[in-house]
Amino acid sequence: MSVNCVDASIEIANDNRIPLMLIASRRQIDSADFGGGYVNNWTTEEFSKYVIENDKRGYVLLARDHGGPWQNTIEKEKKLSLRQAMESAKKSYEADIRSGFQIIHIDPSEDIFGRSTTDEILERVYELLDFCSDIANRTSNDIAFEIGTEEQSGGMNTSEELEHVLSSVMKFCDKNTIQKPLFVVMQTGTKVMETKNVGTFDTPFRIADEIPAEIQIPKMIELCEKYGIYMKEHNTDYLSTEALRWHPKVGIHAANVAPEFGVEETRAFLELLEANKQKKLAERFLQHAYNSNKWNKWMLPGTDATDRDRSIIAGHYVFATPEFLEIKAEAVKALPSIDIEAHLKNRVKESILRYVKGFRLIV
Repeated sequence: MSVNCVDASIEIANDNRIPLMLIASRRQIDSADFGGGYVNNWTTEEFSKYVIENDKRGYVLLARDHGGPWQNTIEKEKKLSLRQAMESAKKSYEADIRSGFQIIHIDPSEDIFGRSTTDEILERVYELLDFCSDIANRTSNDIAFEIGTEEQSGGMNTSEELEHVLSSVMKFCDKNTIQKPLFVVMQTGTKVMETKNVGTFDTPFRIADEIPAEIQIPKMIELCEKYGIYMKEHNTDYLSTEALRWHPKVGIHAANVAPEFGVEETRAFLELLEANKQKKLAERFLQHAYNSNKWNKWMLPGTDATDRDRSIIAGHYVFATPEFLEIKAEAVKALPSIDIEAHLKNRVKESILRYVKGFRLIV
């Protein structure tokens, strides 16, 4: 996510009159209490105000992605206990709801002290649902909930796992008169590594011990329909256009795309600099992005990715740093005949539109 990505999303949603969600993780956007996030250094409050002011027709939905304990870097660095991390997560959620976020993802699956059982995670889900519901009621804000885990396996959830989670959460909501979740995040066989999707969803080959997506996903959809909840896919980045066209056919209701648009904006800026004899600026950007080490978590084991590849993967993480802003300011001065921000925004729009068209939101 970046300012250009936010602006591109708002324009596409309003121009085509289609709903799009801007889904911020706590690392990207968080409340002023946590010092904001790496996207434009925005706090939750500032980000919400910017979107609401610019979304003239109201087609953009503000959504929290992976809210929950230890989903903010500060909570991990301080090694907060479970109780402390839960209270910290609640503070972040309260800022979301008071700032006008409309969809709240409850994801307490992260645990810095070891892997939690499904039932332990469910207990945390109940506590956070109860808290967020109470805040929404007291502030008269309409919110919808999303549940599901952080795990990015590239494989599938089992139908037994999904039924247990949905049945338990729905019973809790009924018993406590809490609004039932609108979305459940499911593993559909997608997994993002480097700049490709390495999951099972988009492969023409059968994977050992994996049920093919075209067989497993309809079973999951049936369960979603049984419990009156929509299915949301994460890690949709870099799927082929053909794979995107399958989404409405198999019944996937929503999908989350994250790093691909940032990588596209990074490439667009580098190409612009290198095509206009600004290679020193390009090299400074590449080195700055590489030094951030933000590429590290995306690399495949035994990768043959070059340093340039790693810099491109990390580029969007440094868009709001003083070093990058200085590089961009020098580029603007060196290339006065080019509207750099418009160029970057349009490249991101092209990338987003591949999904919008693939999902048949527009033709």
